[in-house]
Amino acid sequence: MLLTIAAFIVALGLLIAVHEYGHYRVAVACGVKVLRFSVGFGRTLYRWQPKNPRPGQSTEFVIGAFPLGGYVKMLDEREAPVAPDERHRAFNTQPLKARAAIVAAGPAANLLLAVLLYAIVNWYGVQEPKAILASPVAGSVAEQAGLHGGERVDRAGFDGEALEPVRSFEDLRWLLTRGALDARDVRIGIEAGRDLLLPLSQIQARDADAQLFRKVGIMGPYTPPLIGELVVGGAGDKSGLRKGDLVQAVDGKPVVDGQQLREVIRASARGGQPVAAQWQLRRGAETLVLAVTPQVVREGEATIGRIGAFVGAPPEFVSVRYGPLDGLWKGAERTWEVSLLTLRMMGKMVIGEASLKNLSGPLTIADYAGKSASLGLTQYLVFLALISVSLGVLNLLPLPVLDGGHLMYYLWEAATGRSVSDAWMERLQRGGVAVLLVMMSIALFNDVTRLFG
Repeated sequence: MLLTIAAFIVALGLLIAVHEYGHYRVAVACGVKVLRFSVGFGRTLYRWQPKNPRPGQSTEFVIGAFPLGGYVKMLDEREAPVAPDERHRAFNTQPLKARAAIVAAGPAANLLLAVLLYAIVNWYGVQEPKAILASPVAGSVAEQAGLHGGERVDRAGFDGEALEPVRSFEDLRWLLTRGALDARDVRIGIEAGRDLLLPLSQIQARDADAQLFRKVGIMGPYTPPLIGELVVGGAGDKSGLRKGDLVQAVDGKPVVDGQQLREVIRASARGGQPVAAQWQLRRGAETLVLAVTPQVVREGEATIGRIGAFVGAPPEFVSVRYGPLDGLWKGAERTWEVSLLTLRMMGKMVIGEASLKNLSGPLTIADYAGKSASLGLTQYLVFLALISVSLGVLNLLPLPVLDGGHLMYYLWEAATGRSVSDAWMERLQRGGVAVLLVMMSIALFNDVTRLFG
């Protein structure tokens, strides 16, 4: 719990500070006087002013008690009277291009941070599973395409485009995610120069969740069908299974990997009742046959079997690392891809082609922050990059209360030669607040459902 809270606060503080610094830095560069730079709202926890401020600046830096946001307060005639000798330094008196640059700088800073974070991970290197496929889910796209499990994928790409090298299973998973959500077919190259087409455009992908990969059929990398840690008193323990058992067959059908064994276990509940099966396994030098009876549990609308054990050994790993320029380029490329995917998913949610369950709020973000931090620095940096992209893209949406809404006003001003009237500004602000509150309510409901449902 403490790790989750700490990781969440660090993530929010960093992303908000970078966002607001983007506004602040460009405002100063444009000659606008910045009165306050605040990370957080509410009661002030800490404040300071630089001993050697920039010429013409007397900015007060503040850390607030409520961390969900921040702001940069600039000299502005619309908010308070401005002395005539400082009018040229007020935000509202700046040229249109300067005001637009100041507003756009916040989201741009978040996107640049994401590029840097992805690049750091690429430079540092990370251990990722090799792109060796587990057995496909029965009836899935992968099975229908002719995959059996154990194939090594060395190249992949969208159908009609050049295939790119695949360095790890995570590379392949990211490509499959984009293909399924964008309804684009993916072609994969396996050993001996053989290519297979995965018609992901046939999948009706509304949620970016585990069920999406069940439809694709590629749930994870290849793992041996070994039994790991068992829950004392669980179904596997009661049936006589032991850690280290290598499962060879279930009811006479050969088992080739951990994914296939997990699917067999899931399917071992019929009509809401457990079905015993004869498991052939190797334990050291012995070959044993055990009758294994699963425990029946509910998973959403389905009834599945569980044995209370970790199934499958860790997969083979490969070290993925890039040089200085390649790492930076890959970071920019991943930021661009995540940004486009985020925008497409938002668009699909608006027109009803994607579920609103994809919206996440602070509880889910906090949960993921803690989980990623517990997995190590590189996973936490990837999490920060993903949230930074989301924050940057969200703030560019044309909602009046967000940076994108202000850019929308400036676009109107550039096209018509006049600014939006105060009356229309007020109406649009109210509408934007209403839309944002609805989005926040849905996200919070999704959080509670995911974590406690």
